[in-house]
Amino acid sequence: MIHAITTALLAGALATAIASAGSIYDYTLNSIDGQPQALAAYKGKVVLIVNVASRCGFTPQYEALEKVYEQYKDRGFVILGVPANNFGGQEPGTNEEIKTFCTRKYNVSFPMLAKVSVKGDDITPLYKYLTGAKGGDVKWNFTKFLIGRDGALLERFESPTKPDSPAVTAAIELALK
Repeated sequence: MIHAITTALLAGALATAIASAGSIYDYTLNSIDGQPQALAAYKGKVVLIVNVASRCGFTPQYEALEKVYEQYKDRGFVILGVPANNFGGQEPGTNEEIKTFCTRKYNVSFPMLAKVSVKGDDITPLYKYLTGAKGGDVKWNFTKFLIGRDGALLERFESPTKPDSPAVTAAIELALK
């Protein structure tokens, strides 16, 4: 009985902590160029946050990410690329090297943020919020978090799900309505 009450209290406290974080608008990260980027700048937009890496089997998803961004950006949609080196050392470069790679190889025009940690002891607070709200730890590069116009997490798509898959584009379409 005491264990059940303790478990219920802990679950309630966790739900309260996640809810108190509010939305992605409560966070600021640095842009790929090192300038503070308050996510509140994206209020009212549908946002797809993706942890990216330059040397991953999923790296070709940059092409589909750019395609989806171009398709929906005029309707209030944005993609935020968040480089991370948490998985197999697949994003070893500096922010400048990452930016050059994305621009030259994939013509990325959506906003890129500075490299952060998306799991572990040094997890960036934004990813602590995202993973606490849905699905637990990020398992690999190119995990996608779809955020509604209110800044709250709507959906999570794991790495193998391509950005232009019917599941992702249907969720984006629904969020844009």
